[in-house]
Amino acid sequence: MENPFKFGTIVEAEYFTDKIEEVAYIRHFVESANHLILISPRRFGKSSVVAKALSQSCRKSITVNLQQVTSVADLSAKLLREFFKVHPLERIRHLISHFRIIPTLTTNPITGLMDVSFQPGVDASILLEDVMELIEHAHTQDDRIIIVLDDFQEILDLDSHLDKKLRAIMQKQKHINYILLGSQESMMTDIFEKKKSPFYHFGEMMRLGKLPRGDFHQYLSERLKPRFPDTSGELADRILDYTGCHPYYSQQLAANIWNISVLQPEEEDALSAAVNHIVVSHGLDYERLWMNFKRTNKWILQSLATNRPLQTGEYPTSTLYSSLKRMQKEGYVIYSNRYEIEDPFFKEWILRGIQ
Repeated sequence: MENPFKFGTIVEAEYFTDKIEEVAYIRHFVESANHLILISPRRFGKSSVVAKALSQSCRKSITVNLQQVTSVADLSAKLLREFFKVHPLERIRHLISHFRIIPTLTTNPITGLMDVSFQPGVDASILLEDVMELIEHAHTQDDRIIIVLDDFQEILDLDSHLDKKLRAIMQKQKHINYILLGSQESMMTDIFEKKKSPFYHFGEMMRLGKLPRGDFHQYLSERLKPRFPDTSGELADRILDYTGCHPYYSQQLAANIWNISVLQPEEEDALSAAVNHIVVSHGLDYERLWMNFKRTNKWILQSLATNRPLQTGEYPTSTLYSSLKRMQKEGYVIYSNRYEIEDPFFKEWILRGIQ
């Protein structure tokens, strides 16, 4: 039997875990003419929830992850490349002829997909305007397209004025709706909630939390039952206790438990063996991360791992706060009702180093 757990990519179909209400809300929302801003920590399933909602919608969509974008010109090329997946070149050839800077278009003979590039040194603002205008003019009020921009907070690093440029383009559009995803809550809040920001109150704000424990428990126990018919419920509880109901790491741990039950059926404690396997296999990566942390960050991470209070007087409050915010931005620390280490297996690696 195939491993019923999946992690590391967008989760769809039978691998999708709950979030029924969120999917229904987004699906209903995208039928309107409004824009949606979705915020949650990394690996909480934003992309999967949006992909699920869009698959249930009748509307066309394109998605670009800004974390993979290297420049404004690259953003323009990626948008155009994704657009060609929705519209064949033949249908919009006349619109491209109006570009002020003509792109180089090549077809991959194996996949049949269109690749896009621009000559280096061209005005990136013009490229972006032309591409966004093309997407706008290719649709109508009754045939609007959805553009999903993941890790939207990255626009601040691509170009210091990109937020102003994008907003100036978007405010003229009538045939495009946007879903903007972000994992850095403070940065996303600054972009959409500060009055001086070009994107102030741009759309509906939605925050995605952890999965409800009861629903997640049912999901895990049902899928573990073929390998653990008598203990699947207890094992699901142990998984969620260990991961704190984190969607990504719960799927990762459950997938490894399943593999161990198949490959090492004599193992009495599959969860402990799975944790050990993950920590050991990622040990070099964790060590590289650790070596690049400053002493203050190491002390904070060790304190969080052992549940020690941070306000001990060893470091000034301002230093602790700035370090926590920086590690939160970098994805090592998350905050719900308290600060905690995002990766439970990295936390385990830190604890093993202390002991």
